[in-house]
Amino acid sequence: MAKLYFRHGTMGSAKTLNLLAVAHNYRSQDKRVLILKPRIDTRYGVGTVESRAGLRAEADLVVDRDTILDPARFEGLDCVLVDEAQFLSAAMVDQLWALTLKPGLPVICYGLRTDFQTHLFEGSRRLLELADSIEEVKVTCQFCNKKAVFNMRLVGGKAVREGDQIQIGGDESYVPVCHGCYVRQVEAAT
Repeated sequence: MAKLYFRHGTMGSAKTLNLLAVAHNYRSQDKRVLILKPRIDTRYGVGTVESRAGLRAEADLVVDRDTILDPARFEGLDCVLVDEAQFLSAAMVDQLWALTLKPGLPVICYGLRTDFQTHLFEGSRRLLELADSIEEVKVTCQFCNKKAVFNMRLVGGKAVREGDQIQIGGDESYVPVCHGCYVRQVEAAT
């Protein structure tokens, strides 16, 4: 039976690099993989999936929060890979979960677990509720050698706790931090 996977990690944990490696491995075995991403992620362009290491691929399918997936579109595939899964709606995650039954595809979702305020994203929440397999992609804290568990948003180089949940950005806007460094940096900035 095919499964729904959620591979989560903080910013900079190489989630997209992992997704691109998995896509490469499937394709090198002449297997068909579909890369899906939410339209809201425009950091490298609407249809581009790119890692910080510079590897990139074009998404095969770009979705909106209200996109309805046609299961026939997924017939003949061997795997579905989803980048930036935190930005998916709960309804979209439900549709991806259904693909594991019919047509019976593994669906591997990569994304953040929480936002810069330590709250779950909608897509991540639903993935944590439904996924058959949940894996953490680890990276160390920007300020110490502990495991990073949060994404800290920076404005002018200082930690912030206020603002919209979604602000597309990379290393200039976010750093991975452990719990202790998150608290210390936020308190120092207030």
